[in-house]
Amino acid sequence: MRYAVLVTGPAGAGKSTFCSALITHAQTLGRSVHLFNLDPAAERFDYEPTLDIRDLINLEDVMEELEFGPNGGLIYCFEYLLNNLDWLDDELGPYADDYLIIDCPGQIELYTHVPLLPRLAHHLESQLNFRISATYLIDSQFMQDKTKYFAGVMSAMSCMMSLGVSMLCCMSKMDLVKDGKGRVRREVGRYLDPDPALLYEDVGASSNPKFHALNQAVVSLIESQNIVSFLPLDSTNEDSVNTILSHIDNMMQYGEDEEPKVPKDMDEGGGDD
Repeated sequence: MRYAVLVTGPAGAGKSTFCSALITHAQTLGRSVHLFNLDPAAERFDYEPTLDIRDLINLEDVMEELEFGPNGGLIYCFEYLLNNLDWLDDELGPYADDYLIIDCPGQIELYTHVPLLPRLAHHLESQLNFRISATYLIDSQFMQDKTKYFAGVMSAMSCMMSLGVSMLCCMSKMDLVKDGKGRVRREVGRYLDPDPALLYEDVGASSNPKFHALNQAVVSLIESQNIVSFLPLDSTNEDSVNTILSHIDNMMQYGEDEEPKVPKDMDEGGGDD
């Protein structure tokens, strides 16, 4: 059985840092883990990608040759990938019983506005027999701006419904969520399990009255769906990364279908009967 985790979220959420922490931790557990870079504009990695979309197409080349902007060029790169899935099939062919960490671009329109990542996830699952899950990261600093925070909640909800795979939402960079005395802020729980009342509290303080009806509609949607909650993630903390990995494993039922490995001394047929 093969497994793949799509690491998604907006730019600056800490996706690449999380990928590196996840790989480091998984390797200490003896797993065969590979980084799949799905960002055609990426430049630096803590771990060299085993698979890299830039081996097929590079955003800089697309922008130069076709005179596209960054977003248009990125969409072109993904359309090119989806039109050349035989390349992906060949690249993934040798990897059996492996765990792929797929570092996705930060342009959320790839799965909220155009169905490029959902189509890729479906191909991995239906054609290449991968068990697929996803994580969606938002920056803990979003909690400093309630409207930005709820925009992140809505984006996570959109990604969850668009991808159509099991998804874990994470509040990243939790090591930064401290007060002056080094204690975790008291109200963080209201952001990890979104409390719509937070948006109501902000209405009189900073929101334009003409948006009150919209705010109420957003609150109603979040309350009625109740599908997004966040796990705290501190990529610098091994226990935190281990907790996230355990949840990912549970989503994909990692290892449940694996054949038990027979110890070498028993496999050699030794023993007196």
